[in-house]
Amino acid sequence: MSIYTFNLPDIGEGIAEAEIVKWHVKVGDRVEEDDQIADMMTDKATVEMEAPVTGTVVAVAGEEGDIIAIGSMLVQIESEGDQSAVESEKSEAGTALVESENDVVKSGQGSDIKENNVTSSIPPVPPSKTPEVHVDASKSDVMAADNAPSTKVLATPAVRKRAADLGVDLSLVKAQGEHIRHSDLDAYLSYGSGQGYRPSGASHKRDDETIKVIGMRRKIAQNMAESKRHIPHFSYVDEIDMTAVEDMRADLNANRGDRPKITMLPLMIVAICKALPQYPMLNATYDDEAGLVTRHGAVHLGMATQTDQGLMVPVIRDAQDKNIWQLAADIGRLSAAARDGRAKPEELSGSTLTLTSLGPLGGIATTPVIQRPQVAIIGPNKIVERPMIIDGEIQARKLMNLSISCDHRVVDGYDAASYVQALKHLLETPVLLFTD
Repeated sequence: MSIYTFNLPDIGEGIAEAEIVKWHVKVGDRVEEDDQIADMMTDKATVEMEAPVTGTVVAVAGEEGDIIAIGSMLVQIESEGDQSAVESEKSEAGTALVESENDVVKSGQGSDIKENNVTSSIPPVPPSKTPEVHVDASKSDVMAADNAPSTKVLATPAVRKRAADLGVDLSLVKAQGEHIRHSDLDAYLSYGSGQGYRPSGASHKRDDETIKVIGMRRKIAQNMAESKRHIPHFSYVDEIDMTAVEDMRADLNANRGDRPKITMLPLMIVAICKALPQYPMLNATYDDEAGLVTRHGAVHLGMATQTDQGLMVPVIRDAQDKNIWQLAADIGRLSAAARDGRAKPEELSGSTLTLTSLGPLGGIATTPVIQRPQVAIIGPNKIVERPMIIDGEIQARKLMNLSISCDHRVVDGYDAASYVQALKHLLETPVLLFTD
């Protein structure tokens, strides 16, 4: 028996620390090699940490929401067998860990860490409390029948064991990747999808629940608070007749061949980029500390995307140079990467203007919050069919409200309204989208 200290490896260029978003183990748990032990978050990327050896967890670095430095101890595992054999199997990972460890020692930290990552001087850290799942005993037989495995699914043994302990049918759990992970099972339970985990009865009453704001939700909260604290927002909404552009979209899809299907967003992006040269103050960022406004030549369009972890904003680079098919492909690729947690850091930063859409849920009007240091965000709303009077006749038309929020320190109301009118003209006469 020996103590294996797993230090937090370098999980991104230039990253000095990471937040513990979720523990999947606690002191006393037995883990198998490659079992998921923790989710660590850096900026907007979440990385799954896996057990490097088989054994029993004897110490963890802290609680969910704590931030630890790269190279510092994440977990200690009492491993079985020859430690040198374990090390030889993990030479590549071991090199990175030793380098990180040396950096920590040189900085005056982690002096108790011994050679080969073996130590007995670091005291165990109390594990975080994990929420308990309460199941009505009177319904256990029904739940067992409902949740009995029915189809073969891809999942690690640890995930299968946990699902079996909870009585969950893995065929009902949606996988974000090739196989079901602990995070997929957590999402299934957390959002009330699991049968038997939501209180039953006439009242549907639930107990009060206190949730620690950590990870993606904490970053979203910080960013939104900063935006509202620093930016004097104003919003403008106008109605656009989308009938002609919707007809064009239907024709494009009918003749798309093997190219991606066109939604309204690629056409909206073409209009946004085509109108921007006349309104450069909207495609800008404002450094309020330095008192500098940068009007950007290229349009790096942020695309607000809802994920299980919260709102993420992947970026379409140089949107002004892409046609509708390229834009449709980028939208599909970036949205999928954001939802699966595969988006790269460079795909989540550097936007100069943001487009946010709730799709069919779009509502009548929205007042979106600007992403600091940008100065504007555009929000198309739901397209609905309503009667309009055209040339003295009542016609059924497809109408949509378009919202824009702007930073009043940089953008005047007249300019925002004029820009939306330019978008309205392009979308109501869609042939102009493809002319010089």
